[in-house]
Amino acid sequence: MARGLEKLPGELAELVDAALRVLPNSYAPYSNVHVAAAVRDEKGRIHVGVNVENASYGLTVCAERNAVAAMIAAGGRRVVGVAVVSDMREPLPPCGACRQVLAEFSDPDTLVVSYSARTGRLCVWKLGELLPYAFTASHIEDVGHG
Repeated sequence: MARGLEKLPGELAELVDAALRVLPNSYAPYSNVHVAAAVRDEKGRIHVGVNVENASYGLTVCAERNAVAAMIAAGGRRVVGVAVVSDMREPLPPCGACRQVLAEFSDPDTLVVSYSARTGRLCVWKLGELLPYAFTASHIEDVGHG
């Protein structure tokens, strides 16, 4: 087990370990910031993703969104836990776009752990703390019902 993970519940530590295993696969030749993510779905399966940069920066895709896409491709529909791992000194929280994508498939109480592979530091938040006023399907259910 990586250092610092003994403080986490087993299910979250398992997610961090899964992300650590794929971190070397990150493709970040422009920023040199390597990120991996793992999400657990409602069936207990773990899905991973890494950031994939592009010379056309707007086409870069984050690790969290790639992990969610892998979950959807495998038939999962609910994220029940998230881990984000990077090689930066401080743990990185998901960016705003990733927070919104996670909100689409999670509950506000879903735990998000961020871990620095370099220093062993970690942070844990509830998704609702990271995105307190998420735009969700409930906001569009009334469309057309004026």
